Amino acid sequence: MLVNLAQNLLNGLMTGMLIAIPAIGFSAIYAVLRYPNFAIAAYATIGAFAGWWLNSTFGLGIVWIILIAFCVSGVVGVAAEQVTLARLRPAGVLTVAIASIALNLMLENAVRFLFGNDLRGFDLAIQPDWRILALRIGPQQVQNMLLSLAIMAAVFLFLRYSPFGKAMRAVADNSDLARLKGINPTRIAVATIFMGAGLAGVGGVLLGLDTSIDPMTGARILLSIFAAAVLGGLGSIPGAVVGALLIGMAEEVSLLAFPATYKTAIGFVAILLILTLRPRGLLGERAL
Repeated sequence: MLVNLAQNLLNGLMTGMLIAIPAIGFSAIYAVLRYPNFAIAAYATIGAFAGWWLNSTFGLGIVWIILIAFCVSGVVGVAAEQVTLARLRPAGVLTVAIASIALNLMLENAVRFLFGNDLRGFDLAIQPDWRILALRIGPQQVQNMLLSLAIMAAVFLFLRYSPFGKAMRAVADNSDLARLKGINPTRIAVATIFMGAGLAGVGGVLLGLDTSIDPMTGARILLSIFAAAVLGGLGSIPGAVVGALLIGMAEEVSLLAFPATYKTAIGFVAILLILTLRPRGLLGERAL
C-alpha cells in the first residue's frame, strides 16, 4: 500500500509539473487583464499539434518544437484576443469569460477540422522505465520535469528582472498608476496574452510528449488548470505552481480509492473547498 501511495504521489508530482506551465499562463493573463481566459485549453491543443507537426514532418528535436509551439500559440492567442475578446472587455468580466469558452470551442473545432480526431504521438525513441527502489519512472517524464523547471525559472526571472516583466507586474498591481509612470497597459496586455497563450502551448507539447494528443488535449486539463490557479490564488504565479502540484498529486492519489472516471472530480472539489475556506487561495491574491 505504501509503495502504491509513493508511486501515485510521484506520478502526481510529474503531472503537476506539466499542469503548472499552462496554469502560469492562465494566472498571468488573469493578473493583468482581470478575467479568466478559458481559451487557454485551445492554446494548449494548438501548441501540441504545432509541435507534433514539426516533429513528425521535419524531425525537429524537443527544444525546437517547444520554442516554435510557444510562438505559434502566442500569435494565435493575440490574434484571437484582438479579434474577439478585446472588443468585449467593456461589457464586463463575466461576458469576456463566457466568450472565451465560445472561443475555445471554435479553436478546438478548427484543430479538429484540420487534423481530424485521431490520436497522434510524437516520434520519439521508446525507452524502458527506470526503477528506483520499488518505484518506476520514465526517462521522458524526467526530461519533461526538467524542461518544466527550466521554463518556470525563465518565467520567474523574466518577471522579476526584465524591464518588460517589471512593467507587467506594475500593470497587474495598478494599471492606472502604471499608465502615469509611462507604461502602456494595452501593449503590456498584448505581451501578456502572447506569453500566457505561448506557455499554454508549451504545456500542450509537454503533455503530448508524456502521452499522446488529440483535439481534446487542452479541454481534458482545463479544469485542472483552473483548479490549480484558484487553489494557489488567481493572479499569483507561485500560487499557480503550488496549486498545480497539489492538484496533480491529489488526482493521482485519488486513483487508489476511486475509479479513474472520477479523477476530474478532484478539480471541482478543490475549487469548492478553496472558495469556501480561503477565497483568495493558498498564497492570497498576489499579482504575478
